[in-house]
Amino acid sequence: MSLTDQAIAQIRQLIASGALPPGSKLPPEQELASQLGLSRNLAREAVKALAVARVLEVRRGDGTYVTSLQASLLLEGLGGAVELLQGDPGAVLDLMEVRRLLEPAATALAVTRISADGLAEVKHHLDAMREASEDVERLNAHDAAFHRAIASVTGNESLLTLLQGISGRTLRARIWRGLVDTRAAGRTLAEHEAIYAALAARDAALAHAAALLHVANTEQWLREHLRTAETAGGDASAATCR
Repeated sequence: MSLTDQAIAQIRQLIASGALPPGSKLPPEQELASQLGLSRNLAREAVKALAVARVLEVRRGDGTYVTSLQASLLLEGLGGAVELLQGDPGAVLDLMEVRRLLEPAATALAVTRISADGLAEVKHHLDAMREASEDVERLNAHDAAFHRAIASVTGNESLLTLLQGISGRTLRARIWRGLVDTRAAGRTLAEHEAIYAALAARDAALAHAAALLHVANTEQWLREHLRTAETAGGDASAATCR
């Protein structure tokens, strides 16, 4: 470990041990450095790194505080990391595999917890997707909102944040653009309708199956898209960046 990494680990340990609980204020920089046996420069670098990771919050003129440490905050950076992986076909397919593992389970769980209002929100986004037709921007936005609404009703903040993180906006947009271009968007809309119907019927097994079919079909489309790019002699990594 570098000295900075060691400094980060020391501050993390203070937080994990409860010495610095969520919302608490860190000692002044010099005092913190002395307490941990660090130079002021190392303490400063560690604080900066933990602030980027949303573990700490630096308030100008007030000091540095431990954040709420909520899952939605700490896992927020996942989405940014996923966007950086868009040029790597293998990584993109790995992410789709993770989505295939998580999303059907989340959809089945939502059946047991969804309210009438929650169901109405899912339907709102489904209706908007139908109306969007070939408008990729709107299709993409309401597709993401459709799945977010389902994950939200589970009440599991970590699950919601993970699913949002691995479903990168760039990847979703590219998939919708391809589906519209190949006139396969209608099939994908029908898959969303099947998910909604299962939720409305309060059938967890059917909801799991419908979500699994939808993600699996999307994954298969993506695999074929990448394979076609390679067969045509193109660079698959470049194809995923379009």
